[in-house]
Amino acid sequence: MPLNVIFTTLYGRHQEDIKMAWFFSFKLSDYVKGNYMRKRTILACIMLNLLLGTGPALGHFGMIIPSDSMILQGEDRTVTLALSFSHPFEGRGMELVKPKTFGVLINGKRQNLMESLNETQVMGHMAWSAQFKIKRPGVYIFYMEPQPYWESAEDTFIVHYTKTVVTAFGDDEGWDQGVGLEAEIIPLSKPYGLYTGNVFQGIVKLNAKAVPFAEVEVEYYNKNGKFTAPTEYMITQTIKADQNGVFTYAAPISGWWGFAALNPADFKFSHAGQKKAVELGAVIWVKFHDWQ
Repeated sequence: MPLNVIFTTLYGRHQEDIKMAWFFSFKLSDYVKGNYMRKRTILACIMLNLLLGTGPALGHFGMIIPSDSMILQGEDRTVTLALSFSHPFEGRGMELVKPKTFGVLINGKRQNLMESLNETQVMGHMAWSAQFKIKRPGVYIFYMEPQPYWESAEDTFIVHYTKTVVTAFGDDEGWDQGVGLEAEIIPLSKPYGLYTGNVFQGIVKLNAKAVPFAEVEVEYYNKNGKFTAPTEYMITQTIKADQNGVFTYAAPISGWWGFAALNPADFKFSHAGQKKAVELGAVIWVKFHDWQ
């Protein structure tokens, strides 16, 4: 088997990684041709890596990050929201074409915010920003349904239904309301006003029904690249919901944390004339604060 094929298998689990895999394979091929070590030894090491596994998969996350999750009297009433599709801990972005839907749920009523979107960049890739002026006390649930994202490395379409919650002027009724998204996390803990170390709980729902033992990926938004994970296993953490679809997580550090419950859809999309699987993600972003 050609070395470039093997290393694409090992390290090319995402589109961005494939480019690195090809570069690395060519360099390694040159190294072998230069007789610096035996080709047979290298191939044996590669096969050992294949047997031992390729390491943990790293998470994709739809993202909606507001400039503030709690608006108080006397503060700026305009919330700026950044919409993106990324690997949030690593700071690696992916293209987010204009979403299919973007809006806000206020007092049980949806408001279309598509016209407020402006193209921008997040992590060096296409993203979107919007500004929303808070006019009255209440809980504002911002949500996005993106266009399907084709992930060739996984031979799958990805659709992450993403939301975040902003509260304003002391009114906190309705934070546990569902938007009615095809895949959605319904919070059981207030998704704002949380201290570092508090637990966040939510119910994973697919087509409005709880998903028993759903797998939930958890990742920190390492915005400025300040932190480094000790191992790849600690970039995206994975927990499971219970038999009622309820999951629990205690955030170890302040900042924005994403929770993504991933489930296969019962339908497929076409790509290059073939039907392909679809991954539906229910994503919510929650901010934790240090005690002061």
